[in-house]
Amino acid sequence: MSEEQITGWVKQWIDGWTVSRGAADPVEEPWGWTIAVGLTKEVGRHVLPVPAEGDVRKLAATAPPATWLKLFAEDEVVMPWVGEGWESDLAGFLMTLPLTDAPAGPPPAGYTVTSWNRGGIIKVLVRTEDGRLAARGQMGLAGRTAVADQIETAPDQRRRGLGGLVMRTLQHLAWQTGAREAVLVGTPEGKALYEALGWTLRSPMVSLVRRGD
Repeated sequence: MSEEQITGWVKQWIDGWTVSRGAADPVEEPWGWTIAVGLTKEVGRHVLPVPAEGDVRKLAATAPPATWLKLFAEDEVVMPWVGEGWESDLAGFLMTLPLTDAPAGPPPAGYTVTSWNRGGIIKVLVRTEDGRLAARGQMGLAGRTAVADQIETAPDQRRRGLGGLVMRTLQHLAWQTGAREAVLVGTPEGKALYEALGWTLRSPMVSLVRRGD
């Protein structure tokens, strides 16, 4: 895969992610994008689709606390560039999927699925028979791209196919809105699920945060 392809997928991801999280529009930089997030634990983030050592070192040396670096490269390559004061979060994986009109299928017995689309965000909620949260997820819509985000299954509800149900429902609803490609950055825990659903791994991602003094 070329650097241009990786950069294109990363741009699709951040366009949908900013919708999903209500963050500011990304600001283009020579090395990628800066995004104002506005949270206590994440004031902003710098996203580098093809990180270069000089850029990473400069950003790592000047970024204020609660800034995140999203670097699309292998951990062992970029970690020596950041120095002290930076902590590694979960590894990430940039993945893509061509969307189709395949239906999600019914939920397992004893579960209900609720979905809604508001403000460019599709949300899916799976609940148990007594109304407890079993699984959830959302997609931010950006033109013909849908970005999966915040996919989670309650610990006591795992290994019942509910994560797959959430994803298939989101994918089908995104197709209905006109989206034709889906992008996400998944965790190691979610990677196997997404691959089983047909997603393709495009790049590793290192997620780093500068903690407060």
